[in-house]
Amino acid sequence: MMWGFPFFFGPSLLILLPALAFAIYAQWKIRSTYGRYARVESDRGTTAREAAARILSGAAVDGVTIETTNRRLSDHYDPRRKVLRLSAPDSASIAAVGVAAHEAGHAIQHARGYGPLALRTAIVPIAGFGSQLAFPLFVVGLIAQVQPLIMAGIVLFSAAVLFTLITLPVEFDASRRAVGALREAAIVNEEELGAVKEVLFAAALTYVAAAAMAVLQLVMLLTAGRRR
Repeated sequence: MMWGFPFFFGPSLLILLPALAFAIYAQWKIRSTYGRYARVESDRGTTAREAAARILSGAAVDGVTIETTNRRLSDHYDPRRKVLRLSAPDSASIAAVGVAAHEAGHAIQHARGYGPLALRTAIVPIAGFGSQLAFPLFVVGLIAQVQPLIMAGIVLFSAAVLFTLITLPVEFDASRRAVGALREAAIVNEEELGAVKEVLFAAALTYVAAAAMAVLQLVMLLTAGRRR
């Protein structure tokens, strides 16, 4: 969206290049890592659905429904509906099992009242609203030289930035819980656990890249706003 307004942002656009390069690398890393381990089945043959169910049962988390989502790498846990959606629920691959364990980790966070997850869930509507309106308001404010509109754009986008930053501890903690649960339930062996860590680390890079991009976009807005 912002790339359509180079006149307003000028050289400040250059600060996004490192984050853009990192984001491209992160996407390549998760796709290549997931693709590699999606072709390797675990020795014990536990499917992703079974792994998630065992982890939730072992953590005494009830009432979570496991569903299928058709989009690859779109696995997620919906805390509002208590639904865990997996893109490859019947796969016994290390990649699918690792991702399922990670999403089960989010369900455990929800059940335990993990603060950062509760905060992230609470600001989802604000962050979504802010990410859609921030740039239009900011650009209109620059064109019309209306400082309140410029500030409104910055404040709204700040909510989206906050969301990406809160996401980091939520994702890292879910991966930590996933690795611990997989080891405790003996769903994978130690060698396979190393591969799971590779998959989860690659996934974590995408969240770090998103946060870095969001922070630098905010810096760009602040820089352009001060010049007006």
